[in-house]
Amino acid sequence: QVQFVESGGGLVQPGGSLTLSCVVSGSDVSRYAMAWYRQGLDNKRNFVAQINIFAATKYGESVKGRFTISRDNAKNEVYLEMRDLKPDDTAVYYCMRQAIDGTNLDPWGQGTQVTVVS
Repeated sequence: QVQFVESGGGLVQPGGSLTLSCVVSGSDVSRYAMAWYRQGLDNKRNFVAQINIFAATKYGESVKGRFTISRDNAKNEVYLEMRDLKPDDTAVYYCMRQAIDGTNLDPWGQGTQVTVVS
C-alpha cells in the first residue's frame, strides 16, 4: 500500500515562506504524476500543484507565481516551496499520486498544517 508522510508545515507570518516535503513509500514516484492539495476552513480539498513524469508543472490560480512543486526521484520525495504566503493559504496540505488522466490513486495521508497569521 502506498503511503504519504507530509511534513514542513508550521506557523508563519504573511509574506513568509515554507517548504513542504512528502515522503512516499510503496511506489516509485518517478512513474507517476504527483500533486499537492490543501483543505482549508471551507473543508474542501482543493488542487494546488502537480508535477508529471516529465517534470512539467501545473498550478492552481491562487498559487501561481508563489508556489513551486518539485520532486527528487532518487529519494522518492515531492516538495512544495511556498513563498509570499497569505492568510488564505492556511490549510492542511496533502500530497497525492496521480494517474496519467489526473485521477487520484491512493488514500490521503495525515497532511501537514500550514497556518499564516499576523
